[in-house]
Amino acid sequence: MASTHTKNHDYHIIDPSPWPFLAGIGAFLMAFGGIAWMRAMNSDSFELLGFDFAQAKYWVFAIGLLIVLYVMYAWWSDTVKEAHEGHHTRVVSLHLRYGMMMFIASELMFFVAWFWAFFDASLFPGDAVQVARSEFTGGNWPPQGLEVINPFHLPLYNTIILLLSGTTLTWAHHALLHNDRKGLVWGLTVTVLLGALFSYVQFYEYQHAPFEFSGSIYGATFFMATGFHGFHVLVGTIFLLVCLFRALAGHFTPKQHFGLEAAAWYWHFVDAVWLFLFIFIYVWGSWGAPIAAH
Repeated sequence: MASTHTKNHDYHIIDPSPWPFLAGIGAFLMAFGGIAWMRAMNSDSFELLGFDFAQAKYWVFAIGLLIVLYVMYAWWSDTVKEAHEGHHTRVVSLHLRYGMMMFIASELMFFVAWFWAFFDASLFPGDAVQVARSEFTGGNWPPQGLEVINPFHLPLYNTIILLLSGTTLTWAHHALLHNDRKGLVWGLTVTVLLGALFSYVQFYEYQHAPFEFSGSIYGATFFMATGFHGFHVLVGTIFLLVCLFRALAGHFTPKQHFGLEAAAWYWHFVDAVWLFLFIFIYVWGSWGAPIAAH
């Protein structure tokens, strides 16, 4: 009788979990609350069932965000527990990698949208068919009278920071493969510090930018592309910080370390996107425009 319940496959049948349902609730509250919040910012109402949710402002969104963050913590904690219990077989690990690959592919298409918007505006600034665009740019790119950020000052500095962080993360990964726990911890520590330094430099750059988000299509495309990349750097830094805490707790082995591997893939993807941002938006996109004084 017991033999009928013996596991004879490489797949892991997970136990019933509340996290997908709670994640859906949290995501719905974030979307619903975000709409209500934006309506409140414009002094509009957002009535449903006789109640004006715009009066709640950001509270509905905040509740949804807290639910999503808790689900992320709890769901990934369960995944880590499953790994320690030996449920991540070769087949399960392969599918986890496929999932991460598809996630990065979706992130790539997300950035393609912002690059598309930037190139659509920059390659055809004086399109006679689109008169409104010509009025915004003066028929030139960057738009006439706009001062730009010196690409070979803070942006170049941040490029060096990210390239160094990719190197230190590779050091940490190879240290783990050779069972060098000290090298793993130091490599992750330096990578996290470099990620935090990148975010600080970008925040400083935004504070001293000679243009704003509104007022020019250059500013809108610039801040959307670089801002979302900055958000991804922040998420990646938190991802690596979690990996550092797990490494200090004795997690990861040379044969089983998908969490660190996924974080490394994500970080290298962020590095690659930044190189495209630096080359096309900072250097090529500002070519010939007056450089703002530091």
